[in-house]
Amino acid sequence: MSVDAPASPAPEAAPPATGATPTRRRRRSLTPWLLIVPTLVIVIAAMGYPIFWQLKTSFQKYGLKQQFNPDLPPDFVGFDNYVKVLTNPDFLAVLGRSILFCFLAAFITVILGFLLALLMKRVGKVARLILQIALLLAWAMPVAASMTVWVWLVDWRNGVLNYLLGKLGLDVEGHNWLADPTTFFVIALIIVIWAAVPFVALSIYAGLSQISEEVLEAAQMDGATGWQRTRHIVLPLIAPVLSIVLLLQIVWDLRVFTQIKFLQDAGGVANATDLLGTYIYKMGVGSADFGSAAAVSVIMLLLTIALSWYYVRSIMKEED
Repeated sequence: MSVDAPASPAPEAAPPATGATPTRRRRRSLTPWLLIVPTLVIVIAAMGYPIFWQLKTSFQKYGLKQQFNPDLPPDFVGFDNYVKVLTNPDFLAVLGRSILFCFLAAFITVILGFLLALLMKRVGKVARLILQIALLLAWAMPVAASMTVWVWLVDWRNGVLNYLLGKLGLDVEGHNWLADPTTFFVIALIIVIWAAVPFVALSIYAGLSQISEEVLEAAQMDGATGWQRTRHIVLPLIAPVLSIVLLLQIVWDLRVFTQIKFLQDAGGVANATDLLGTYIYKMGVGSADFGSAAAVSVIMLLLTIALSWYYVRSIMKEED
């Protein structure tokens, strides 16, 4: 009768791999900070001091004496500049016009950009290339150069607009379209939108290019119309892109300055056509009231944050 040999003990399981060593893990955790710190330093150096100077000046009485005599300290006036600005009817009118102009320009720009992006998706390769080159040329044109052309087009003495309307039988010879605030802002809207549509259209087109054609074809086979595919498939998928470009347009159109200043110099009524940008310029450079101009700048910054906060929260929720 054989006796079974005792079973040998099973070998101990090897300890699980721990991956990277603590030193390597520490290096990996520090790498993002090492990459982002230089950018933060540049941003703080480029934007921190101007914002600090504006905020400090908004609580001071700062005029030409302090501008040309650094040894003469400005007087601290607390919130007097803010009170003076916020109780000024002219500022309240400028604020209302700026907000209305900002939203009209931003929403019309995004709508036109979306339509152009859809057009680029549907046309052939050659037509798409021509359209993209035209958009890039319009977008790359310097504002001063484009405004020189626009001012020539609407000039009341020998502008192209009055010439063409006169050929159609309308009595517009010598009519100054910039003298009336309504037509002034219509022209300003056209110019601002014309310059901003290329960026929006190309950005939305990039978002449309990421949508799978199979999804759209499946919806079409299920009987969905073009409008239904756009509303229920395309728009939800590119909603993040739309939110970002709309946010950027709101910020940019709120602080528009160059286009309004050129049109005012070409024959517009300055006091009736001021927006926040030109109002700050005239209050600071024209009236040498740098304290009040700084206060308006701070209010404009807070207004920008308030108007864009909803979209910032939406973008953050989508990222989460």
